[in-house]
Amino acid sequence: MLTTDDYFVTLGELQSEFADVLSRADPDLPVPSCGDWSVGDLVDHLAGIHHWAAAMALDEDEEPLPVPLDLVATYQAQAAGLRETLTTLGPEATGRILSGLSEDGRGPVSFWFRRQVHETLIHLWDIRTALGRTAPEVPEELWADTVDEVVTVMYPRQIALKRTRKVVTRIEITASDVDRSWAIGMPNAVQKVAVSGSARDLALLLWGRLSPQSSSLVVTGDAGALADALTRAIVP
Repeated sequence: MLTTDDYFVTLGELQSEFADVLSRADPDLPVPSCGDWSVGDLVDHLAGIHHWAAAMALDEDEEPLPVPLDLVATYQAQAAGLRETLTTLGPEATGRILSGLSEDGRGPVSFWFRRQVHETLIHLWDIRTALGRTAPEVPEELWADTVDEVVTVMYPRQIALKRTRKVVTRIEITASDVDRSWAIGMPNAVQKVAVSGSARDLALLLWGRLSPQSSSLVVTGDAGALADALTRAIVP
């Protein structure tokens, strides 16, 4: 299990790499994994998410960000601001967390240490692949934690908010490189499917960055049911 300290260190490393890649990118470059977004749109999103997450942790209303004049400087400022907020509050403080995860919308600030790591990791993958680079070099265990967050946090939240219907197929997910497994769907479902691969590829699959037909994945059972489940909004 990753500790809060692990998440904090990793967050800083991922943010630093994102800023470095950004400094070499054309703001108008398309980011295919994010629909019709450009690099500039992606940066606006991630900088805004860091800013919003800091406000949530502080239990404050978010102040709108000004239109960025310098994308790199804007991103670095919001990344640093988030880390400063998390450091000041500490993981045991109570703040707002994502709706649908608690009755009153509040929870430990440690939630944001983890959530912002995975937000940054996925979008670092987006910007790197847009520039024709390989996936971020992070431990397999971190990608496995990305899978775990989808299964245990993001998907249940989407159901609680009625943004998606429950997956009725039993989907068994196995990360072969870290010997971990998860399941989504009804335990006694008639339709069953298993998908295995590296933790990274499974994380990218669940976040809609990799097709279930990818040669790097092994699908056993009802492949159509898996494809159908992944068309649903299991993540925001």
